[in-house]
Amino acid sequence: MKRPIILRTAAVAVSATLVLAGCTGTSGTNGSGGTGTGAANGLIDYLDYGDFGGGTAPQANYNPYLEATRLGAVDYVFEKLMVYDNFSCTPKPWLATEFSWTDPKTLTFKLRDGVQWNDGKPFTSKDVAFTFDLLKKHQPLDTKGVWRYLTSVEAPDAQTVTIKFKEPGASTFTLVTDVFVVPEHVWSQQADPVKFVNAQNPVGTGPMKVKNFNPNQLTIERNPDYWQADKVKVQEIRFHKADSGGAVEQLKLSRGEYDTNAMFVPDIKKAFVDRDPEHNHYWYPPGGSISVYLNLTKAPFDDVAFRKALTTAFDRDQIITKAQLGYVKAASQSGLVVPGQEKWLPAGLKDQGRISYDAAATDAALTAAGYKKDAQGKRLGKDGKPLSFTFKVPGSYTDWVSAAQIIVQNLKAQGFDVNLETPNPPTYESDRAIGRYDVLFGVHGGSCNMFRNFSEPLGSDQSAAIGQKAASNFVRWNDPGTDKLLEELRLATTDEAQKTAVAGLTKVMVDQVPMIPLWYGAKWFQYQTDKATGWPDEKNPYAAPGDNVLVLTNLKPAGS
Repeated sequence: MKRPIILRTAAVAVSATLVLAGCTGTSGTNGSGGTGTGAANGLIDYLDYGDFGGGTAPQANYNPYLEATRLGAVDYVFEKLMVYDNFSCTPKPWLATEFSWTDPKTLTFKLRDGVQWNDGKPFTSKDVAFTFDLLKKHQPLDTKGVWRYLTSVEAPDAQTVTIKFKEPGASTFTLVTDVFVVPEHVWSQQADPVKFVNAQNPVGTGPMKVKNFNPNQLTIERNPDYWQADKVKVQEIRFHKADSGGAVEQLKLSRGEYDTNAMFVPDIKKAFVDRDPEHNHYWYPPGGSISVYLNLTKAPFDDVAFRKALTTAFDRDQIITKAQLGYVKAASQSGLVVPGQEKWLPAGLKDQGRISYDAAATDAALTAAGYKKDAQGKRLGKDGKPLSFTFKVPGSYTDWVSAAQIIVQNLKAQGFDVNLETPNPPTYESDRAIGRYDVLFGVHGGSCNMFRNFSEPLGSDQSAAIGQKAASNFVRWNDPGTDKLLEELRLATTDEAQKTAVAGLTKVMVDQVPMIPLWYGAKWFQYQTDKATGWPDEKNPYAAPGDNVLVLTNLKPAGS
């Protein structure tokens, strides 16, 4: 069964999974229209979205910190200090209108005037300070791990929040701004916030409120007192439990039962677009990089000349068209996701770091590096013995298996003896973590936290000895120069200093080739424009799929 790509660091949550829920009442089934009041007020009566999370037996749960079981209404009821456009990685003012670094360890936010909770109480800096203190007192709620880096969060006045860090804190800015803010007057009354599911009329500052919920449908409705209510043109959003299987959901999409969804569809043009070319659209922007991981503790993979020679060995175009059905783009060797993160690229990097397939160049580079062929065309190691190794891929990940088959063909064409192994996913993950492999696939990057994008796959503190479980540096890259750049990036407080460190890390990727990026995992996103326009797309990538409040505040009634 073909699987959607799941990216390790990217929060690749999409509209189908960021769903709603509400009070513990019940809702009706999906009807043919709304109440009619929306259209009369220049609003879209309702939009139908996909799944709403919560597992196979979802319960009303709007605790924003219980990530495993919460329902997607959280993303529309609660808000953050800043909201990221996760395509270009640009922070946008939200509950805070601005921020400044008083010094490298002190970050100050100015809050927006006139914001109130949906129960009518005013929102102030005390709510923000309370929220962070809540996470400190109840560690299971601190899912982002922000208190590893903080010393205090204070509210010197009603509109100011001051955050103090243990060390220069610019590298953790995205973590701090990714915290949902909750109301002190509600949460301070909870005896055990870790068990509080917040099921009854959750109070937030967001654009929508929970209307009703049953195990099959979740409905949220417009908050008329929202601080930017003039930008919210949707009266209701209805989410539907998708527990009937992929084929059924694809059929529903093709029939027009969803205004937007986020699923893998084998032939999206035939199954969806061609049924209504005027209104049915899709956009699959790039997520994290799927790369060839070489076990750097073994020869010949520990030879940089060998690794550089392999960068041109893989037919990325064939992988994209045959294994990935043309839905994805070739990845940059820089480790960055382009074009969205192109502002981080160093000047002069050819084709934004993309590398083309060139079998002849690979052959010449391998030979020049001391890896010659014998009379039978077998590639030899520097010891004169034929080179033989295995390529592992999870057997149930059919898209990865198809890509791996192309890679094996490419390697065999270079004279290597390569055996394809297809273990089950748990075995694969275990083998990758402890270094029991020669070559396999890995996923890295894709988030808007540049420090995490590079430290997770490359930091020596994320590695481990062979046989021990590495946190995320599965190739076992151990380079003092890389660690120094990561430390510079972690402590950098200016854009210029951060870009300098990132440029150095992209140079490590290009010149030393710790891994070989091949393609970007797709962020699935389908949408219809018969009721609503203003969805992000390739021509107007103002947000990524899953940037829910950014998308919602840009939607307009069709024809308006």
